[in-house]
Amino acid sequence: MNVVVVVGDAGLDVIARHERDIVWGGDSRAKIRLTGGGSGANTALWLAATGTGTTLMARVGDDAGGRLIRSELEAAGVRCAFTVDPEVATCCIVVLVDREGQRSMLPDRGANARFCPEDVDPAAFGDATHLHLSGYVLLDPSSRPGGLASLAAAREAGLTTSVDPQAAALLTDPQAFLDDVRGVDLLLPNTDELIALTGSAEPAAAAELLGTVGAVAVTSGLSGASWVDADGVVSVSADDSACVDSTGAGDAFNAGVLSAWLQGESTVDALLAGTRLGGRAVSQVGAQPEAFSRR
Repeated sequence: MNVVVVVGDAGLDVIARHERDIVWGGDSRAKIRLTGGGSGANTALWLAATGTGTTLMARVGDDAGGRLIRSELEAAGVRCAFTVDPEVATCCIVVLVDREGQRSMLPDRGANARFCPEDVDPAAFGDATHLHLSGYVLLDPSSRPGGLASLAAAREAGLTTSVDPQAAALLTDPQAFLDDVRGVDLLLPNTDELIALTGSAEPAAAAELLGTVGAVAVTSGLSGASWVDADGVVSVSADDSACVDSTGAGDAFNAGVLSAWLQGESTVDALLAGTRLGGRAVSQVGAQPEAFSRR
C-alpha cells in the first residue's frame, strides 16, 4: 500500500456562512461551525478517505486545539508526526463563506509558522512512498527552511514528491518559488496560481514549468482540470456538484489525484478522481470529509 507523508498546516477552522453582505462596523447574522482545518490536515484526511496510508507532519500548540486535532486525525487513521510548540498557539482560521459558497480566509498560522528543519522526522519516511508539501509552508519565510528540509529528506529517502502552491496572492516571487520546487514530480496549482507562475490562465502554459517539475495538474474550477506533461495536455470536466462551501476543494482534489496516480492509474483517471473528491468537498460545509468533521 502507498503511504503518503503530508507536510503542511493543521489547525481549527471557524466557518461563518453569511447569506447577506457583511455589514462592516455592524452586525451580520451567520451560521457558524467549528471544524478541523489547515491544508495539510485537509489533504491527509481526504487521502485517508481513499484508503491511502497517511502521515501528517506539522507543528501544533501545547493547547486544547492541538490535542483535539491530533485526536480527530488519529481516530480517522492518520498518523501524526507532530512537534508540540510550548509557546505558540495552534493554527486557527476564520473562514467567511458567502451565499455562493465562495470563501475568504483570515488565517493565523500559529505554531505552523514555526515549522523548522528539526521538525522533519526521518522516521516518518520509513514506509512512505510519496511526500506532499503544502505551499503555505514554503511561502512563509519563517517555515520555508522546514519545507525545503522536508523535500530534501524525501528525495534522500527515494520518495516521489508533489507540491500545491496554495495561494496566488503569496506568490510574490514566482522564480524563487520555482527554484524551491525544482525537481518535484508533480505541481498542483489552480488557475490563479498558474497565472502567477506563467502569466497565463491556459493549462497549456504549464508546459513552461516542465523541466523545473515533472508534471503539472491544474484545477480550473467549473472548467475542470488538466494534466500537463511531456506527452501534452489532457483535460477533464468538473464534477457536477452544487457549491455549498469551496473551502478545502483544492486539498481534496490533491488527495484524489495523488491516490490514483500513486496506484499507477492513467492521468485521465487521476484527474477524475481529483474532481470527484473536489466535488464532494464543495457540496458540504467544511474542508474535511464530513464523516470525519462530525466525529
